[in-house]
Amino acid sequence: MKKIVFVSVFFLLIFSCKEEESHKEAIARVNNTYLYEKDFIESLPNAYTTEDSILFRSNYINSWAREQLLLQKAKLNIDTKEEIDKMVSDYKKELLIDKYKEALLKQNLDTAVTAEDIDSYYEQNKKIYKLNEELLKLKYIYFTKDISDRKELIKLFKSDLYEDKELLEQEKLKFISSNLNDSIWISYKDVLLKLPFLSDEKKLKKINFLQKEDSIGVYLVAVKDVLHRNDIAPESYVEPVIKQMILHKRKLQLIKEIEKTLLEDATKNKEFETFQEN
Repeated sequence: MKKIVFVSVFFLLIFSCKEEESHKEAIARVNNTYLYEKDFIESLPNAYTTEDSILFRSNYINSWAREQLLLQKAKLNIDTKEEIDKMVSDYKKELLIDKYKEALLKQNLDTAVTAEDIDSYYEQNKKIYKLNEELLKLKYIYFTKDISDRKELIKLFKSDLYEDKELLEQEKLKFISSNLNDSIWISYKDVLLKLPFLSDEKKLKKINFLQKEDSIGVYLVAVKDVLHRNDIAPESYVEPVIKQMILHKRKLQLIKEIEKTLLEDATKNKEFETFQEN
């Protein structure tokens, strides 16, 4: 009997020593759960300084400890293991199905959206695309006051001739800033970042020509067109959204077709059947 007790104590001491040895690399403990140095190192950002790592280490350990304490208390006090197991099982099923659908979509979805597709969708749905901000089509140039050919620049800016527009484009390096493409819609908020004096306008409207000066230079501005809040958004402005909507609609339709085919094939191959109630 004494021999059995001695052997038991001997193995217990060996086990304790081995367990103590295995925890040498631990940097924190919450009851019987340990956090190890390697776990911390793996979580470090790619670029960090020594000072950063000290702060990060402290925050990481405290965050880990809070999580472990909450988890251990939850296990002791929340009697919903079956419910949680079911939730985990349901989530796993959803995750697997979603991954499979994603793979099928990647293989079979037509991602080419033509101009005709966009035109058609816009015409059918444009009433829902109302603006919540003002948009402008405009051109402007901003140059220093001491520029030598100011009169020539003003003349070119006012002109609608293609040749004059090309000449003005060639002078862009002289400008502090500019936008010569008045065929695209720009948010009024973005315009104000470059042309803050336009906020003084009581009502946004078309402007054939506007010249303003500040302490640095001269602005020449022409507003070609304006759209106000609640106006129908132009097709070019909502084109990215329309593309996403078209693709989303195709995804839903493709998934519906895939699910229908799966069910039909399973029924045909005797892999699925329903039973009448008794």
